[in-house]
Amino acid sequence: MSAAPSRTAIVTGGARGIGAGIVARLARNGMSVAAIDLDVDALTDSLERLRAGGAKAIALKADVTDECAARNAVSEVAQRLGPPVILVNNAGVARDVDLEIMAIEDWDAVHRVHLRGAFLMTQAAIPFMRAEKWGRIIQISSISAQGHAGRANYCAAKSGMHGFVKSLAIELGMHGITANAVAPGLIVTRMTDATAARRGLSLHEHLADATLRIPVRRPGKPEDVAALVAFLAGEESGFVSGQVIYVAGGPHD
Repeated sequence: MSAAPSRTAIVTGGARGIGAGIVARLARNGMSVAAIDLDVDALTDSLERLRAGGAKAIALKADVTDECAARNAVSEVAQRLGPPVILVNNAGVARDVDLEIMAIEDWDAVHRVHLRGAFLMTQAAIPFMRAEKWGRIIQISSISAQGHAGRANYCAAKSGMHGFVKSLAIELGMHGITANAVAPGLIVTRMTDATAARRGLSLHEHLADATLRIPVRRPGKPEDVAALVAFLAGEESGFVSGQVIYVAGGPHD
């Protein structure tokens, strides 16, 4: 059996947490990876370690909500690493507040990054995928798409991602391009500390309480999400498209 061809992947929001875990996993799987983030300094150490291990990985600073910046970033990746045929739209922000007192800026900021950013990056990457007759588009969503008090902006944005990937799957499938959403549950990252603080709990108390509602009785790790992303980004996932797959330690509709 011949080895799978080396592919080029883009991961937005790749500096920390889930994004950093995805960058590391795809690089270890032999892909050339471009990590895009506004905070490229945070990428320095992790990418140096990956490159020391033989990985081909670069960091780019770009605002994915800016049309020119998104297109320029994708073009630069193509020039430096080859055609980007794997796109992981992971960049995101949270502005959690009750809807009654939510500022329009909080609503718009979340939707700009999650939806506008995903739209612009995907639109810029599609021509490379069509030219290669192969592509993988992966949205990082959340179980919050099902609804959560105090997070109407975030939940609406993540839910919008689901409609986005289903439409992409129908529109692009004939070109050998799949589109799926990965919806994590509780994944321990730096953002978990903020969630605990918002609840008035220590991190330990928050995790202990939340874990009681997870059937496998543990919180998730970025590596748990990265493992599924790696499958969806690979050769063997070509018949999986238009799906929302939960990485949450238990069933979700």
